[in-house]
Amino acid sequence: MKTVNSLSGGKTSSYIAANYPADYDIFSLVRIEDKNCLFPDAKIRKEVEDRIQAPFIGTAEDDMIIYTMLDLEQYIGRPITWVTGKTFDQVVARKDGRVQLPNAMRRFCTVEMKIQPMFEFWRDNIGEIVETRIGFRANETRRAASMMERTAADGGAMKFKTIVGKHENGNNKWKSIPYQIPRFPLIEANIYRDKIEVYWSDKPVRFAWMNNCVGCFHKTPALIKKMWDKHPNKLEWFNDTEKIAMKSYKNNQWNDVTYEQIKNWKSQYELFDTDFNECDTGYCGL
Repeated sequence: MKTVNSLSGGKTSSYIAANYPADYDIFSLVRIEDKNCLFPDAKIRKEVEDRIQAPFIGTAEDDMIIYTMLDLEQYIGRPITWVTGKTFDQVVARKDGRVQLPNAMRRFCTVEMKIQPMFEFWRDNIGEIVETRIGFRANETRRAASMMERTAADGGAMKFKTIVGKHENGNNKWKSIPYQIPRFPLIEANIYRDKIEVYWSDKPVRFAWMNNCVGCFHKTPALIKKMWDKHPNKLEWFNDTEKIAMKSYKNNQWNDVTYEQIKNWKSQYELFDTDFNECDTGYCGL
């Protein structure tokens, strides 16, 4: 059975890539089209476009993730396959012309911008069930057990629902295709975050302060406020998109607090990077 390392750009999945060689190392890039969020290095932008075979203006994540993946490829000595799907702008545009940001009730962002591009690469280049390494650490056994329960209910392999053709009436024909079996090497090896941090402390791979989209709804309001300081143009994209979405759905506020409210929030004390940890960030589900 072929093996796949699903890479997010964080230290944990990168640790798996460095210590558990696979047949395929795959990274899915989240793109946005706002020129105010332009990735600053034109040469690197061109290299990214060559890798994904699609236009690249900027990413909804920290720009450092681009350097992480380039550094990591050099460090592990194996090619990393970059994939991408629709841009974030395309994903939030609904078929009826309205705009909707992801939220706790509808987490379509991970599926459409992370999982689907990886599935499509699997469909076009592998075509047989693979073993996919998942970056759950030794303290995340409950998450692993939950995933395995869902997998067992699907016959032992994770499935992806995709369009496989058309019915006679023109409607899409859908099918759930089994394509991967999850494995948790860090749980098996009893590896916690501290070992991963020590491992990367002297390695030539640059990492972002925090991964996932900078305006992810999973992040706490205090962390979003901190992100305003670090990535103001990208948070303005989330803010502007949310305003359009609220008009699209008759001022329906999808999250407990809006980006505009967070932007105008007057903190009583200065927030430092060390005030936050993974519990504040949420998780995109990969």
